[in-house]
Amino acid sequence: MARNAHPEVTERRILEAARELFTEKGYEKTSIQNIVDRLGNLSKGAIYHHFTSKEAILDKLNDTDWDYSQAARDRIMARTDLNGLEKMRELFKVTIDNKDHRKLNEVTIPLLDDPTTLASSLNFWAAELPKHWLPIIEEGMRDGSIPTEYPQEAAELISLLANYWLLTRFCPPTRAELRHRIQCLATMLNAINVPVFDDELIRQTCDFYAQLNAQNPEQTPHD
Repeated sequence: MARNAHPEVTERRILEAARELFTEKGYEKTSIQNIVDRLGNLSKGAIYHHFTSKEAILDKLNDTDWDYSQAARDRIMARTDLNGLEKMRELFKVTIDNKDHRKLNEVTIPLLDDPTTLASSLNFWAAELPKHWLPIIEEGMRDGSIPTEYPQEAAELISLLANYWLLTRFCPPTRAELRHRIQCLATMLNAINVPVFDDELIRQTCDFYAQLNAQNPEQTPHD
């Protein structure tokens, strides 16, 4: 058998096909055979050569999404035309506008019904994700745009509440209640002098979560 000269191309094709199927059918209802059928010219063996399981494919998609977020954060951090607060808002907007990120969230949110997955996610949100936000908050402290005395706590509030409390999988609100909840988060951050949520970002964040919920009809907020 000839050796695959471009394994990264094959891996990317597998990931793209899996992402499409996970979004269309749901992760649980997608099989490796479905991915084989979607690709058309790869066998199960070829897929297992690159990924040991369907779970490994999803893990890679999540890793790729996280790498994109980190790279976006680094690009924003390198900008000299924005202060720390403006960089925070820009990072929120980049995340919200990323269609692949939203689609991956649509796939993974139902998996949070599994206690093990939920525990792992909570640990990531509490221990790792704050590190994503903290450098920008600290820059804002240095340039005066974020005059907080609670940089670590602010990073933790954003990481935990935006990824648990605002996910209506756990406590489905109406759209108006969802917006009110985001406004409450904004008020909490304002109280510790991290005024990242202006009216426009509140609207955009509400739209983002409402779109996520639309993919889970049993959880969809009503107006």
